[in-house]
Amino acid sequence: MNKVTTIDLGSNSFRVLIYDCLNNEIINEYNEVTGMADGLNNTGLISKEAQDRVIKAILESSTKLEYKASEAICVTTAAMRLANNSEEVLKNFEKSTGARFKIIDAKEEARLTLLAVKYALKREKIDSSKFILLDIGGGSVEIIVNNYNNNDNFESQSFNFGIVTLTQKYLEHSSLLEELESHKKDIKNFLVGLEIDISEYTFVATAGTPTTIAAIKLNQDFFHYDKNQVNGTIVDLKDIENSLDIFRNSDKRTITKLVGRGKVEFIEVGIYIYRAIFEVLEKKDSIVLDDGLREGVAINHCLLR
Repeated sequence: MNKVTTIDLGSNSFRVLIYDCLNNEIINEYNEVTGMADGLNNTGLISKEAQDRVIKAILESSTKLEYKASEAICVTTAAMRLANNSEEVLKNFEKSTGARFKIIDAKEEARLTLLAVKYALKREKIDSSKFILLDIGGGSVEIIVNNYNNNDNFESQSFNFGIVTLTQKYLEHSSLLEELESHKKDIKNFLVGLEIDISEYTFVATAGTPTTIAAIKLNQDFFHYDKNQVNGTIVDLKDIENSLDIFRNSDKRTITKLVGRGKVEFIEVGIYIYRAIFEVLEKKDSIVLDDGLREGVAINHCLLR
């Protein structure tokens, strides 16, 4: 069979991909907000409610896309790395659905995400020799520096803050910005340690926050999202400020239409994180891609067959 099914269970999102290895094409996909990191900051645990949401998403997606969860390649990342009950949670998922998840470390997450992005840049006919990749997650932020076309030549660092954890940690706007300043210093120190000229690197961003801003720029909303148009879109600081203005001055119904259920309370923090990385890199714009970890897992599997 040339078909592979992958599941990426992140801190906030659950994403399934059915991929054609022979033609390097997406056959089908499924996305759901499961909020697995909800409450993790305070308890150190994946809650029973979050586990139930994930189990429901696995069962619903397997019915809709007609795949067997027991045969899917399933990976999970930051939230499960941090949770004290991860072993118990994964056993519960397997018992309830058949899905066997592997917790991948930050380096492997970076490698697989980078693999997907390099394929995407090639597909979009964008130079992929030197770029800095930002992946904003629910529980972590990944910075990946790609130096050459060789996929093994990269540097990466995972930073333990994300849209869910920061949103639930801070209710006061000023406190959030203070913490972001601290994280900006950590990211800057990481990049300085690499002894590279950042001005030579293109800024590329993936995950829900950048793609949401790109979609808004293209006059799309959650219910009319076209990733083929979003891929390769240039987002600049003006687009970020425009999005912030929209979310600050819109009611919940309007914001839900733009970002979808489950992301309303997190999107503004995601934009602040995105803007902070612009500031660290001293960039005026970034290339946005929808491709990420689940695509990387699929491509990696195809290459190893």
